[in-house]
Amino acid sequence: MEILLRVINFILISLVIQLTIAAALILFSKGKKPASNEEGLNFSQLFLDYTNLPQLQPFTARDGERLAYRHYPAQSDKTLVLVHGSGYHSQYLLPLAEYISTEGLAQVYTPDLRGHGTSPARRGDVDYINQLEDDLADLIAHVRKDNPGAALIVGGHSSGGGLVVRFTGSQYGQQADAYVLLSPYLKYNAPTIRPNSGGWAYANTGRIAGLSILNAMGIHWFDHLTAIEFSMPEEARDGTETLSYSHRLNTGYAPRNYKKDLKAITQPFLLLAGTADEAFVADQFEPVVSEYTSVQVELLPGLSHMGVVVSPDVQPVFKDWLEGLGK
Repeated sequence: MEILLRVINFILISLVIQLTIAAALILFSKGKKPASNEEGLNFSQLFLDYTNLPQLQPFTARDGERLAYRHYPAQSDKTLVLVHGSGYHSQYLLPLAEYISTEGLAQVYTPDLRGHGTSPARRGDVDYINQLEDDLADLIAHVRKDNPGAALIVGGHSSGGGLVVRFTGSQYGQQADAYVLLSPYLKYNAPTIRPNSGGWAYANTGRIAGLSILNAMGIHWFDHLTAIEFSMPEEARDGTETLSYSHRLNTGYAPRNYKKDLKAITQPFLLLAGTADEAFVADQFEPVVSEYTSVQVELLPGLSHMGVVVSPDVQPVFKDWLEGLGK
């Protein structure tokens, strides 16, 4: 009995210590506030002609929430669901999505993820950590219903690529017939990332650590607290940007464990990155990713983090790969 009491006391003391550490980290940690965009991503590349931007269309997620996507139709036996990166929404995917559709390479669907876009229910927040991947699965079900028999490709840029990596390792990962990632986020300390994503993202690491301790104990009461903030110059803002994320959105927007998630990919897999990427170290993608799965990596000379999406130079690579699928 005495030994049992000692064990119980040890467990209780350990829990109190963990809770104390978590509380201290959450309450007293202060993230570095993003300054003006003295360094960071080249947002001027997103000052594009959006005249031909498709209107947002709704679909209903499993919780009844009406979420939005843009559709680029094409006469094709392929469909591509392409996910935007952090801080913005699907608008900037226009040049690439329009090219793919007008060339008849694939129909393209570009969602505005929950917590993002023109008028989200709660900007920068979701209801629970895994909600973004559930939403992506719900959109895919919607796309499948409209395109029965079409090959499904799932892709993402930057943090959108991170979400897709998370998706590959989830219960939904085998729903896709192929994957394509554009400069994907893997992890804050992966060999592919630059400090603060090149001056774009500033994480409150202490708070994240404290909330992660609570999450490991099954406590999610404080997951709504801000975990990360982004630096976007004033001239690039139009009121539709999302410049901070809650802990639960930030966590759910990234791979669970990129090594395990990548190992789950058995489908054709293309990864694109620009050699002038300000956020990531492009030449690290091939050695890092190929350690865990078979991947075709294409490095595009001179392209930046945004350029790998909006530059015409990326389009022929997409075309060759899409035309080669299934052959």
